[in-house]
Amino acid sequence: MNLIKTRNGSELTISLDGRLDTTTAPELDQVLKESLDEITSLIFDLEKLVYISSAGLRSLLVSQKTMNKKGSMKIRNANPSIMEVFTVTGFSDILTIE
Repeated sequence: MNLIKTRNGSELTISLDGRLDTTTAPELDQVLKESLDEITSLIFDLEKLVYISSAGLRSLLVSQKTMNKKGSMKIRNANPSIMEVFTVTGFSDILTIE
């Protein structure tokens, strides 16, 4: 997985490329832990994400819970296969997906 962070004031965009799974989710968790202190808007750009596992879903859920306390979180550019995972798991009802 490749991860690119783009910060604009209190907004952080994280672009993910590849697979978000058991192997790569801890990397995302660490980046989020180090990056969210002054962030009020978190955006995940999933345009190039090809796979998400339950570990990846957990990372997104933890991020959502964190951002609920301090601002907002959005998912952008999820492809049809990722959207199917969000729909089947009920995450489409929990996450703000654009």
